[in-house]
Amino acid sequence: MAHKQMIRFPFMGVLVMSKRNLRGPSSTLLKLFAMAAIATVAQSAVAGIANTRHNLGSTGTQTNHLTAGTGSGEICVFCHTPHASNQAIPAPLWNKGGGTPTTYTLYSSSTLDGANGTGTNQLGGISLACLSCHDGTQAMDNMVNAPGSGGYNLPAARMAGAVWTGARVGAATGLMTNAGTFISMLGTDLTNDHPVGIQYCGGGYSTGSAASTGASVGTCSMDADFKAPLSATIGGNTAWWVETGGNTTRSKTDIILYGRAVALAAGGVNSGFYQPFVECASCHDPHTEANPTFLRVSNVGSGVCLSCHVK
Repeated sequence: MAHKQMIRFPFMGVLVMSKRNLRGPSSTLLKLFAMAAIATVAQSAVAGIANTRHNLGSTGTQTNHLTAGTGSGEICVFCHTPHASNQAIPAPLWNKGGGTPTTYTLYSSSTLDGANGTGTNQLGGISLACLSCHDGTQAMDNMVNAPGSGGYNLPAARMAGAVWTGARVGAATGLMTNAGTFISMLGTDLTNDHPVGIQYCGGGYSTGSAASTGASVGTCSMDADFKAPLSATIGGNTAWWVETGGNTTRSKTDIILYGRAVALAAGGVNSGFYQPFVECASCHDPHTEANPTFLRVSNVGSGVCLSCHVK
């Protein structure tokens, strides 16, 4: 007599009684159930980006997306590749070129406390990654490693047969454009945009040296109008974030600060020290549809602004 076996699908909260070595229609049904359960989990895993404007593939339903092109049915490939990524942009497995400009014109004000990097180190890798589309200098289908085999091209090349549709994309060029009241294409002049690549709370928060990624933590003494971030050692490096959920654990719904050691413009506190910077992805999570404009937290009542600023 065959032994009964309890099978658990923890992601579905389902228990199934089966017989070990079971054959026939019941066995087939069980296998199909398991496959369907796994498929459900896989689908929910991509739902965060699949329904957003960052699904640029032919399955996209938002403003700009491809209608044709080799491998255009993919979603992640427009930003990431599992092999042969662009290491010049320190963003996860980055699959796009670095963009045409090496420098941007950044926000400046007489009341600005923090300092930016200089030259090609003005911005952190995560901001450069965002701007590789949002500065309008390279096609959104421009990538280092195109879908399928034999698509590698460094520094980058456009997808074969790419055809774009959408109100805010050049149909022939694949370049992001602005239309009407929409300004998602920021250009290379960022003087009217929130500062990025800039020290958090005016600098002085890290007292470690340039080589000390395990930097000791200072205070927001340069500008008391900021909330003090939390920090933890993650991957051997000090990581900073501004807590929004009331706990002490960094999560995607916190305001993420990006640590790096970089020479700063004149007057930058702790120039060259490993310290936290505000970047594009501090406020935006490109993979979620939870809030409009990919915000990490709701901006009802200026929730994003007041996550960091004491006003």
